Amino acid sequence: MPEARETAVYTHGHHESVLRSHTWRTAENSAAYLLGVLQPHMRILDIGCGPGTITADLAGLVPEGHVTGVDREPGILQRARAVAGERGLTNTDFAVGDVHALDFPDDTFCVVHAHQVLQHVGDPVRALREMLRVTRPGGYVAVRDSDYAAMTWYPLSPGLDRWLDLYRRVARANGGEPDAGRRLKSWALAAGCTDITATSGTWTFATAGERSWWSGLWAERTEASAYADRAVEGGHATREQLREIAGAWRAWGEADDGWFSVLHGEILCRKEA
Repeated sequence: MPEARETAVYTHGHHESVLRSHTWRTAENSAAYLLGVLQPHMRILDIGCGPGTITADLAGLVPEGHVTGVDREPGILQRARAVAGERGLTNTDFAVGDVHALDFPDDTFCVVHAHQVLQHVGDPVRALREMLRVTRPGGYVAVRDSDYAAMTWYPLSPGLDRWLDLYRRVARANGGEPDAGRRLKSWALAAGCTDITATSGTWTFATAGERSWWSGLWAERTEASAYADRAVEGGHATREQLREIAGAWRAWGEADDGWFSVLHGEILCRKEA
């Protein structure tokens, strides 16, 4: 197996406001582009599985198969195991792993999936090569990543403009690429993928409940998460500036006409048989 080469720092960390977002994710709202190719017998690898809600959904869709979730953070895997246990799933397992150097033989999985992972890694092309390596001939590499520069909202907000600029600077200082969604096809071609279907999908937050949830978790993340600490420690913002940005998030969330859209790039790569 190749040696791990992860050089990036996970920008968000695992603050409660981050996990609140991650546990909201489902196969339906975060992997719909993949669901049409799934078969009951498939063996799936879910990279960067986090608290395991997508992993568990995928396991439910392959009842005769198996899903393995991997994440770099051992502590979060306890949450993922608990989710699988609560659902009574018997076809899942979880392990610590690095997408740059996966601890699996060649041609192991029918599907290798990663949701919002490549934007945070040091070498996305190498990561995709590893994903392709452990995929069986005829199987699929499935990747979805948000694209921060393509996020859009209303009403206009100078405070959210500052948030977007700050987040992109912090993420790049940590070794990641926040505008990953638009780059996925390019990275996949560089990794040797040939049969690629490229699509896009969105999350939209517009109802009062959706606005409250989305603005609240970003306001908390801006002031209290590892992202906030890295913004300050890296000299990108002061605590006062972070408080002002958090206030802009809360103000947007209270706007009756508030609307926010998160664009994601998606690629489904079939490995040559």
